[in-house]
Amino acid sequence: MSQANTQQAAAPRGSSAPPAQACQYLTFSLASEVFAIGILAIKEIIEYSTLTTVPMMPTYVRGVINLRGAVVPVLDLSVRFGKQASPVTKKTCIVIIEITTAGERQDIGVVVDAVDSVLDIPADQIEPAPAFGARIGTDFIEGMGKVNGRFVILLDVNSVLAPEEAVLLRTDDNPADGS
Repeated sequence: MSQANTQQAAAPRGSSAPPAQACQYLTFSLASEVFAIGILAIKEIIEYSTLTTVPMMPTYVRGVINLRGAVVPVLDLSVRFGKQASPVTKKTCIVIIEITTAGERQDIGVVVDAVDSVLDIPADQIEPAPAFGARIGTDFIEGMGKVNGRFVILLDVNSVLAPEEAVLLRTDDNPADGS
């Protein structure tokens, strides 16, 4: 929950940040770019398998999977970010994340080219999302983490989908609780 506030808790310059001030992120590659999601939002990582396509969904929705009896929508982040669909390779996997929409928790799968590692990124190494102007939306960027001289794009999982899009993907409209 406190990942969005990590930018304000930076350690004083010249001191090393205590472990409590470093946040852990799962890094993954997507079209040769490195992205990261806060580890607290990650439920699991699974091998890419056959998806069931659902008609009339946005182009970035690849389909749904059956995850232990639950229907989980799977998104292609490349398409969501305005690029071409990610090709499926041996390293392609689905990262199951938990988002909160309208006060409700929902599991969503995201297709990634390859999972890299879990990194501790100190709060003083996280910069705010850049401002590119009104034509380029950066709402889904939580910040830019500096790791070994490179930037890692830190995603805000609750903003990857607009609230109205997330409601379209809700699969638990059934009053019976399947969890």
